Amino acid sequence: MGDRWFREACIRCPALRPDPAQAPRLREIIANLHARVTEAQQQGWLGEIAGLEVHIAAANEKLTAMSCLTARHGAVHFGMPDFRAATGRQG
Repeated sequence: MGDRWFREACIRCPALRPDPAQAPRLREIIANLHARVTEAQQQGWLGEIAGLEVHIAAANEKLTAMSCLTARHGAVHFGMPDFRAATGRQG
């Protein structure tokens, strides 16, 4: 339970910006959450269903954000800044 809770709590975190390369893993997590909703419905665990739906909505938002990020430009590399001139050092 602990590891699963932590992973799902991270999915809900607004500061989390997952790597677009992890989209397949996120889809697996969403599928697992849907399977858990089905189990909770069969067991009558109404509170569990509500919590899982929150996780699913957050995971879908992350998946959409990842898709938008890759659709825009992909990764942008800015390189290493060169501070030699500011510190008075040459090469």
